[in-house]
Amino acid sequence: MNIWYENLIKPPFTPPNQFFPVAWGIIYTLIGISFLIILQKRNDQTKYIAMNFYLIQLVLNFLWIYIFFDLKSINLALIDIVLLLIFLIPTIIYFFKLSKLAGWLLIPYLLQVIFAIYLNIGLLMLNT
Repeated sequence: MNIWYENLIKPPFTPPNQFFPVAWGIIYTLIGISFLIILQKRNDQTKYIAMNFYLIQLVLNFLWIYIFFDLKSINLALIDIVLLLIFLIPTIIYFFKLSKLAGWLLIPYLLQVIFAIYLNIGLLMLNT
């Protein structure tokens, strides 16, 4: 784990470091399965919109890691993860339109992103 992160004051309910790779490993698996289900759907406007939202939120997801751990910018990481949430919600809505299962598979991701926003806000408040 990152020494910089280790030295930050953590908000209540921050899980132990070993929680994150396990939780995100499961979530990325669910995201991948959901994506594969949507890929199998017929090509139409709904799928096109769903895939665009999906790709944007996925880029924002990976960007958060770089912003937070490499740039060590809690402020910018918070902006990124809120944008991720903003794009994740319509992703889920459009995935549900195409497949109920694909939509449901993204709900743990949504909950984890909301929890990550709480942690990000807590880190910002406690360390600035």
